[in-house]
This record gives sequence, C-alpha cells and structure tokens, in this order.
Amino acid sequence: MSGQEILQSIPVVSVPAESGRRIHRARRAVQIGTLILAILIPVSGLFRIDPVEGAFVVIDRQIWFSDFNLVVGLWLAISCLLVMTYSLVGMAFCGWVCPQNSLSEWADRMTRRWLGKRVEVSLDGSPVRLSAGKNKAGHWFVLSIAFLAMAMAGALIPLLYFYPPDVIWSFVSFRDDVRLAPSLYWIYSMFVLILWVNIAFIRHFWCRFMCVYRIWQHAFKTRETLRIQHDASHPDECARCNYCVTSCFIGVDPRNTETYDACINCGECITACSQIRKNRKTGGGLLRFALGRDGASKEERKHMTNVGSIMSRAPGAAALAAIGLGMFVWGLWSYEDYHFSVYRAETLQGGDIRDYRISIANKLYHPRTMSVTVEGLPEGHFKLTQDRASFMNAGRRDINLHIDDLKKGVYPVLVTVRSDDGQKQFYRLQHLALGGE
Repeated sequence: MSGQEILQSIPVVSVPAESGRRIHRARRAVQIGTLILAILIPVSGLFRIDPVEGAFVVIDRQIWFSDFNLVVGLWLAISCLLVMTYSLVGMAFCGWVCPQNSLSEWADRMTRRWLGKRVEVSLDGSPVRLSAGKNKAGHWFVLSIAFLAMAMAGALIPLLYFYPPDVIWSFVSFRDDVRLAPSLYWIYSMFVLILWVNIAFIRHFWCRFMCVYRIWQHAFKTRETLRIQHDASHPDECARCNYCVTSCFIGVDPRNTETYDACINCGECITACSQIRKNRKTGGGLLRFALGRDGASKEERKHMTNVGSIMSRAPGAAALAAIGLGMFVWGLWSYEDYHFSVYRAETLQGGDIRDYRISIANKLYHPRTMSVTVEGLPEGHFKLTQDRASFMNAGRRDINLHIDDLKKGVYPVLVTVRSDDGQKQFYRLQHLALGGE
C-alpha cells in the first residue's frame, strides 16, 4: 500500500466541541480563580511584604519574626497540609493551579490560533508543508504583541505583593510618588523580559525538566494517590487511536501511567477520550481518575476519600498541621499591634548616663497616636523631647528622655506608653545617678 493510500485510510473523526468537557471547564475555572486570587490577596491587604520596614503584612498588620506563633504556626500548617494534599491528589497542583502551566497553555493556544499547527498534512498526497499562518508577518506581529502584553500585565502581579494598589497605579500612570523606589522600572523591565522569554520559548519545558517543585511533589506519591486509570477492555480500539496521547502537553501516555512519572492529573486525556468515544457512539471514555490500588472495590475507593482515611494515611502531617493551626490562632489572639523599648543613649556627662531613647513601633497600617508618661523621677528633673508620637502608617518613632540634677542613688523608673485605643504597655528601668546635688 502506498503512502497516499495509508493516509487516505486513516479515519477522520469530527470531535464536537461541547461533549465531554466538564473536567476541562472545571480546570479552566480553577486556573482563572487562582489568577484572580493571586491578585486579590495583596490588593485586599490579606498578605503582602513591606520592603521599607522589611516585614510581612497580614490584614494590615506587620508580622515580625518575634511573632513566633504566627510565623511558625502558619508555615507549619501550610507545609503539612500541602504534604497531605500531594499524598492524596499527586501533582494536580501543576495541572490545575500552577501559573507556569496556565501561562504555557495560553501561549500554546495563541500560537495555534495565529500560526496554525506545526505542519499541515494533506490526504491527497501533497507534500507535508508548514502551516500557512507561519508565512504571514502580520500573524507573527500580533502574536508577539500578545505575548508582550501578557508579560507586562503578569509582571505587575509580583509588584502588588510589595506595594499598595495606589502606589502601583502611580507606577503605571508615571506619576511621582515618594514611596516608589528609583530602580523599580528596571526591576519591572527584568520581570517583563523573564516572563516574555518564558511565554515565548520555555513554556512546558520548565514543567518537564526544570521544576524543582515537581520533584518535591513526587516524594509524597504512592500507589494509592490519585492517578489516571485506563480501561484496557478495548485493546483493538485503543491501538487504532492515539488521541489521548496527542492531547497530553506533558508528553505522557495516559494509558500507561506509573507511580513516578510526569503526569500532572490535568484530565485533558480523559476529556479527549470521552469526546471521541461519544462521537463514535461507543460508550463512555476509557480513561478516568482513580484513587486506591488497582482492583480495589467500590467500597474501598469510597473509603479512600473519607477525611478520616486521609488523616490516617498521614498521621504525622495531620498532627503537625493541627499544632500549626493552633499556634497561628493563638498568635492572632495574643498579637500586639505596637511595641516599644527603652535604650541607653550612651551619652556621658561626667561619667553619668543621663539620656535614654524610647523607641516606639506602630505595627498597624493606619493612623494612630501614642502618649508617653514617666514615673519614679522627681518633677522638673527629667524632660521628654515630646510626650506624644503620631503615626500616619506603620513605622517607628524615637523620643529622647533626658534626666538631670539628681542626687546620687538608684532610681526605679516606669515608662508607660498608651495608644489612642486604650492599650498600654510598661517598661521598667533602673537609673543610676552618680553626681548632682
């Protein structure tokens, strides 16, 4: 049989666009929702990083490393919950959530739309040729502009985690703002370049060969983790069809998945198989998501999805996650929204230390006023540079306390700071007077 006859003997099936696409649509919804969430988290103030103060910000509150319960509890809970997730659904994060994969898929669709497929194969015996779209300069120009626009928009998202939305608007509209770093435009340009190169050239190559996070997820997969399962009851039909393999953008044969492979549980192969078999009117798809060991009964598979079973499969991670959540809740309950301390100014007058620095830090990102009082010293023998510290935002203020003309002796001093919302803190120190009257 000649090559032309072989090509003409290949059955051509028209796959309806609307059939068997529930998994595909659900995955697209999760991907879009993840992108929206990544924007809403810093915009809403739920979490961002303050580069000036060098602190994390959660719900307009600075989180210092001294807030041990909050910091350690949150990361302990998140890491343990991720471990439990990976042991249950494997690398579904890559297929359903990961922004790298979402961008790569978008770039693939744009490339096919404007440049066509890689090659065009004709069934009439004509030579294989490049897609006509690849020969049109206008298509290349539109595709390049689309990639650049996506890179410029995507590069703004990391900036939202370091600057409030109004500062980012000043950045985009080229308005002067003292809160903007002079080098921010260069940093943004580098983000744009990296994203453009990633979208235009790297794409799924990163997922397949360069992603370290993928190796981390592999460490928690078992034979009972969520995977693609193939119904091998129709070997002849599968031998003539390769549609599920061509639909996998990672390059995995979904009919032969292993415990440790590159499958990201995106479900595109399930959608492809369901579409083509429905069109042929041969029943449902031969691929599906499966939990548990091969040959497990329906009752056993149902038990695998129970919360108690999930906890029992990772008891250590579940216990640590509970401890982490408890620490985080306690950290929120005991959180102190301002902090102050008193230091010696180390200025000597005849061997006598007479100056102290009262350092007050506001950890809330809204205006507030603190008042300072000093007890334990005779009236007229001490002086504050100011008795109130006003804040328009989170930050620090220093107030100097000068002590003079005291008789020789030890003086217990109580420094009190009160906030305008009624909170107060105390600091006790012992002042040693060596000279004076």
